[in-house]
Amino acid sequence: MPTEPTLYSTLLFNPPCGPVTGWRDGDVLRATGIPYARAPRFQAPAPVADWTSDYAATALAPACPQGPVPFLDDVLGTTYGELPGSEDCQNLSITMPGDLQPGERLPVMVWIHGGSYTTGSGDLAIFDPARLVSENRVVAVSVTYRLGLFGFLATPAGRPGNLGLLDQLEAFRWVQRNIGAFGGDPGLVTAFGQSAGGDAIAHLMATPDAPGLFQRAIIQSAPLGIARGRARMNHAMGIAAETVTEETPAMEVVEREAQVAQVARKFGMLAAMPFGTQYGHDPLPEEDAIEAAWDRTAPAIDVLIGHTTEEARLFLPRSPWLMRLAAVPLVGATAVRAIDWVVAETVYGRATRRFARRHAKAGGRAHRYVLDWHAPGNVFGAAHTIDLPLLLGTRKTWDGVGLINGARWEDVDSTGRSVRALWAGFARGDDLGEAGAVDGALCYRRV
Repeated sequence: MPTEPTLYSTLLFNPPCGPVTGWRDGDVLRATGIPYARAPRFQAPAPVADWTSDYAATALAPACPQGPVPFLDDVLGTTYGELPGSEDCQNLSITMPGDLQPGERLPVMVWIHGGSYTTGSGDLAIFDPARLVSENRVVAVSVTYRLGLFGFLATPAGRPGNLGLLDQLEAFRWVQRNIGAFGGDPGLVTAFGQSAGGDAIAHLMATPDAPGLFQRAIIQSAPLGIARGRARMNHAMGIAAETVTEETPAMEVVEREAQVAQVARKFGMLAAMPFGTQYGHDPLPEEDAIEAAWDRTAPAIDVLIGHTTEEARLFLPRSPWLMRLAAVPLVGATAVRAIDWVVAETVYGRATRRFARRHAKAGGRAHRYVLDWHAPGNVFGAAHTIDLPLLLGTRKTWDGVGLINGARWEDVDSTGRSVRALWAGFARGDDLGEAGAVDGALCYRRV
């Protein structure tokens, strides 16, 4: 994300929530770290009260408290502690074209970050939407929300689940009410997110309010194949989490989170993402009613949904057994490809196709894509998260990091420009037609 802000007195916005002072950052304008909701620990969010004095939206949004993931830092180029942590993390940041004109109404793209519902933050540098915004004249909103034990686990004693999902709904409501003052069109809002962020958007679509909050959804590499059948696992995790209270220090909560996640290990593939959305907890229906809930909103929300061709390869270097297998002459590489295909199909592919077909059958419009871009010779191939450097972040954040090591930045950015244009075109409401492609990166077709 940006460096030290340069303030301009002319960057005063007057949304209904109260006056906001933004700042210029190269080719874009920013208004960062704006609170959209607040909540005591383990309670549902409430909108932040309107203010009358200028709000200096010049600091990045803090992250929800979380533990380090050194592996992802190495692969994605992130740094643990890059953003300060705070339980008051329900903030959003807005990025606008630098030549925004008075009265403009541009498409709005609301980013929901991934990270297995336990890590990440809307304002991480790798999620900077500046290129997407400046190239395509859209307004981007980056949302930070509660994670892990703070946001995604109910307990038998009555602690609510889905608090992070409720945070996201409040963020979309804030956008509907206020984004017009920042050049955005509240009637042209696209929700887009990757991994857990895509999974969250898919589940937001099951809420009755969804059609009034966003009209399009881009769902990237959502692990929908492990979204069902989680009740027993979540119950066991909830029992283990009962010792965490409202008074437990935040970083002790984070430490306990790792222990609670261990309870999930006996539940097989579901343990790949132990925290997540829970059916039967506000705002989601019971699991047996989720399809009907999706069907009700389908006609009002256009969907672009897809995944990469080698999703599971992100985790290949973490498995010594798989690395040894890959090194076996003649058969090793083939065996690893087969394992990757099975995992990718189970967690992403099959469920993505089913979601798209159901959406279309229910009267919605859907396109499905498959992304196969990768850095030449890179062990990760077209792995989970490979779409991120094509869409978000800058050369400073991505050039040479493990995920795309071996690719020239000029090639990454050139391909990314086409992918960003496709995403923004969908957000504008462009007709994608029956089928299409970004050469060397992805192909898509109408479902």
